Amino acid sequence: MLLNLWRKHSLNNMEIIKKPILTEKASLLTEKLNRYAFKVDHRANKIQIKSAVEAMFGVTVVAVNTAVVAGKAKSRFTKAGNVSGRSPKYKKAIITVKDGETIDFYSTL
Repeated sequence: MLLNLWRKHSLNNMEIIKKPILTEKASLLTEKLNRYAFKVDHRANKIQIKSAVEAMFGVTVVAVNTAVVAGKAKSRFTKAGNVSGRSPKYKKAIITVKDGETIDFYSTL
């Protein structure tokens, strides 16, 4: 019974990849170097990320680079005074796809 409490939670593909990062910098990576950026679960490692992308999008992944992006400090002035806080940190994965293959984010819309 106690063994089940200590077992690691296995992540499925939908839990690993949260959403694509669609910024100007990420689109330049896509155009020039055939790379795509995703927000991923902070518990996922590179091997899990690679298998999730290959299963979800049907492409061959050449390389996976990860980085933990620190949250920004945010503040705003309200009637109650200055309210400050932080945006949450997240893990970013930059996926390099084999030449000639692409990932279409808008095909399922």
